[in-house]
Amino acid sequence: MFQIFTGIVALAAILSFINKKFLKLPETIGVMVLAILTIFLLAGILLIDKSSFLNICQIVEQINFRELLFDFLLSFLLFAGSIHVNLHSLLKEKETVITYASFGVILSTFIIGSGFYFIANAIGLEVNYLYSLIFGALISPTDPVAVLALLKKANAPEKMEIKIVGESLFNDGVGIVVFLSLLSIATMSTDGVEFTHIAQEFIREAGGGLLMGVILGFIGSKLIKAMSHEPIIAVHISLAIVMGGYSLSAMLHISGALAMVVAGLIIGNGLHKNTLSEATKNHINVFWKVLDEIFNAVLFVLIGIEILALDFQMDYLIIGAASIIIVLLSRYISIFSSNFFLKKEQRPKGNELFILTWAGLRGGISIALALTLPESETRSLLLFATYVVVVFSIIAQGLSIEKIITKLLKNKHG
Repeated sequence: MFQIFTGIVALAAILSFINKKFLKLPETIGVMVLAILTIFLLAGILLIDKSSFLNICQIVEQINFRELLFDFLLSFLLFAGSIHVNLHSLLKEKETVITYASFGVILSTFIIGSGFYFIANAIGLEVNYLYSLIFGALISPTDPVAVLALLKKANAPEKMEIKIVGESLFNDGVGIVVFLSLLSIATMSTDGVEFTHIAQEFIREAGGGLLMGVILGFIGSKLIKAMSHEPIIAVHISLAIVMGGYSLSAMLHISGALAMVVAGLIIGNGLHKNTLSEATKNHINVFWKVLDEIFNAVLFVLIGIEILALDFQMDYLIIGAASIIIVLLSRYISIFSSNFFLKKEQRPKGNELFILTWAGLRGGISIALALTLPESETRSLLLFATYVVVVFSIIAQGLSIEKIITKLLKNKHG
């Protein structure tokens, strides 16, 4: 596994170089596009040497995407994403972020699940409604990894950026908990299903993750402040908080994703104060920015090469294309519906509502969740549909979001 991961890191570096030198696309998008192109080039080997191509497929199948993302990459990516978010600005939008990340995710899960169930069965693909809801849960969370750099490049207004990024950071944790709750129902016998048990699990996972994040953030901030003039040790402490805190969350069966987001916000807030030396601030900021960029590239290379793990069927392609429309519609409806819980001045209108919809990119977390499903024909279908939505989301929405934000906001203020 270590050798495969080493190869992926090396490939990510090469593809990042090629993208920066020639394609000049946003890094995450460029790397993923090049990874997919690389896979298609390798597929051409099949015409020449079938055994070599099968060897490549076997190597890809050995990659445990879920383990790499959930047990390793996710903690770093979520912490790195949240540490640079302005906590003061986020608290101003807390009602919006909480509403979108909770009610929005749950509503989206049911809209996508119902739409997927109806269309899948209409074209002759028998899918259990509960597994349709599971698809809704795994595809509903938007991905902060995919969207953060794009919003900065697009010069989105800070208020809008905070809403989108804040929601993305928190709805990952909520989406994972909803997914696991539904999956536990699907894999339990009918007699063993108790709503109270599921509700308790949900509260423990989410509440425990938030509490863990507060504790880790508080401890980390205090220790880093104590080492204000020792930048290397301060960086080491932040790294220990992430690795140790995420592992402890897993042991306690609480949401490590939510813990990392909250811890990152609290520790990041300390970096904006004058209690730390400039050297320590710079070291921590640079360290997590570099780590974020490297692991981002690795994640999107993984997304690109996972195409070899898919089971290609025309029916799957049809439902995958339909899922793109379902996901976009559900995103719009869930945001629009969430507005009823917000004060009038907090509600996005018109162009802003469309931007929030289009900026809801899906990413590696959705693929990793799909890969955790038990082996079955349904799993193959859900994985394929997930992959289609994620690739469309990152390439089509990702490449156009900057122009859309510029055009729609210009029209608004013009």
